[in-house]
Amino acid sequence: MTDTESKTTPPEESAAEIQKDQLRKLLTTSGELNHPGAFGSVRAFSWRSMLKIKHVPEQLFDVTVFPVMMLLMFTYLFGGAIAGGTGDYLQFLLPGIIVMSVVMTSMYTGTQINVDINKGVFDRFRTLPIWRPAPMVGYLAADLFRYAGAGLIMFVTGLLMGYRPDGGLVGVALGLGLLLVFSFSFSWIWTWFGIILRSEKSVMGVSMGVMFPMTFLSNIMVDPATMPGWLGPVVSNTPVSQLVTGVRGFFNGEFEAAAIATTLLWCAGFIIIFGALTLRAYNRK
Repeated sequence: MTDTESKTTPPEESAAEIQKDQLRKLLTTSGELNHPGAFGSVRAFSWRSMLKIKHVPEQLFDVTVFPVMMLLMFTYLFGGAIAGGTGDYLQFLLPGIIVMSVVMTSMYTGTQINVDINKGVFDRFRTLPIWRPAPMVGYLAADLFRYAGAGLIMFVTGLLMGYRPDGGLVGVALGLGLLLVFSFSFSWIWTWFGIILRSEKSVMGVSMGVMFPMTFLSNIMVDPATMPGWLGPVVSNTPVSQLVTGVRGFFNGEFEAAAIATTLLWCAGFIIIFGALTLRAYNRK
């Protein structure tokens, strides 16, 4: 064998050299990497939450079957006793029961965040060069689709049962829009619980302890005027009662300015107080 015999390079080493050259060229010619902005980060985390729904579709049970069950049960169990007939009671109940179902559905946001934290997913999120609140806002933005779906399913069920909104489609759309704004703002309470509490069960237990008094001490099922004198004013001024008054007014073709303004003030308060508490706990955990 002679010294002039040429050496051959294995194909694997050639491919590795090509990849190194491409990576070196990318790092030296493109300058600083473009980090995603706030909108892009929120959109990515929202899509991640939507994909979880796609792969576990049974989690949509709480926004499909459960709300319809509640509407049927409350209408036919209490309609005759409270309003003298199911038809009249349905006209009063439907806007309120939509509010009740959607607001209660918002509790699951906290459990999802707690599960991700316990799996260590959020440790990875904190290392990414993204807008800091993007993971939480992404959760809440994806949940808006669940809330809208629950509201539409219950409204269509109500139409089949005989409900007729005097406000028309515009009034219904405005009512559902106010409900979505409130649910997004109110969900910041659950994001805080999801971060500070230690387990999924504790998040659910504490959330139920908050949710049940807020929904049942309201004007969803009965008029506060029928309650004892000391209780009626208290019930009429809770956040859920003000929301129900605003949504019911839109459905009936009326503009309840005071209730709508109060609801929006509650929304701002939830975002300011519990949004700040959520980010503080997220940064320290």
